[in-house]
Amino acid sequence: MGYYGWGFRPYVSVAERRRKAMREMEKRKKQGHSVSPVSIEGRTIVKTFWGQSWCQNLERYSDYANRLPRGRTYVRNGSVVDLQIKPGVIEAYVAGSELYRVTLKVSAVAKEKWKAICNDCAGGIDSLVELLQGRLSKGVMERICRQNHGLFPMPAELRLSCSCPDGAYMCKHVAAVLYGIGARFDNQPELLFRLRGVDETELIVSAGQATPLAKQGPAAGKRLADEDLSAIFGLDMAPGEAPEGKVKKARPKAAAPVEVKSKKGKPAAAKKGKKLPAGERKPRRKTKE
Repeated sequence: MGYYGWGFRPYVSVAERRRKAMREMEKRKKQGHSVSPVSIEGRTIVKTFWGQSWCQNLERYSDYANRLPRGRTYVRNGSVVDLQIKPGVIEAYVAGSELYRVTLKVSAVAKEKWKAICNDCAGGIDSLVELLQGRLSKGVMERICRQNHGLFPMPAELRLSCSCPDGAYMCKHVAAVLYGIGARFDNQPELLFRLRGVDETELIVSAGQATPLAKQGPAAGKRLADEDLSAIFGLDMAPGEAPEGKVKKARPKAAAPVEVKSKKGKPAAAKKGKKLPAGERKPRRKTKE
C-alpha cells in the first residue's frame, strides 16, 4: 500500500480492513490452520470473573496505561481476527492498515509461587466447576488473582512483539490482543492455567489435604450419645464404643422379683386379701402361753 501527502498511508475504513483480513484468514484455513477470531457483543469486552480479573490486572500497570484504550477500540470492532492461546505463548492476527501478526510470550508460574497459591487455597476449593466459574469464596478468588503474587503475569513476565511499524513496546495491536485474551477467558477460563504452565486440578488435590469446614465432624460435647438417640427417636441402638476419654456408664438393671418361701420350701402366703393356691392353708398364729 502506498503513502501520500506527508508520508501517511491513505485512510482505510474498519469494515474494509476486516474484509481484507478475513480473506487472508480464509486462505490460512484452506492451508489447514485453525482460525479463532475474537467476537465482542455490545460495548462490554469481558463479562465473567476470569475475563474481568485479567483486564483489571493489565490496567493496574502504568507501563500499559497509554496504549490500552486504543486496544479496546480495536478488539470491540472485531479487528482481532485470530487468537490462539497455548502454553507459554499467544499468537494472534490483527487487522490494521495491513494484517499484522502479534506474538506474546508468557513465563510459566514459578514453582514456589504456585505452591504458595495451592497451600493458601487448601481446603477452600473442592469443585473444579466452581473454580472455573469463579463462584468460590471471595478470599480464595482474590488469592488466586493477587497482584504480583497470583496467577496473572506481571509486565516483566511478558514479551510482546508485533509486525507493525509502530516502534512502541506495546502498540495498539498488542493491546487489542491483550483484551482479546480476557474475552477468551470469559468462555474458556481453563486456558489461563494452560498459558501459565500449571494444572488447575492441583488446587483440588490441595483442598483434599485439609478438612473443609463443611466436612469437619461435630465439636467435642456436641455429639449425641446412643442413649440420647434412643430416647429421642424410640430406637433400639446397637451398643457402640464409648468416645475417647469417656467411660460409658452401664445402665442399672431392673431388680428381678424375689420369691419368698416358707420354712417348708413352699411359697409364702400372699398378703391378706389375696387367695392362696388350692390345697394350702394359712399358717396358724402362735398364741402366747
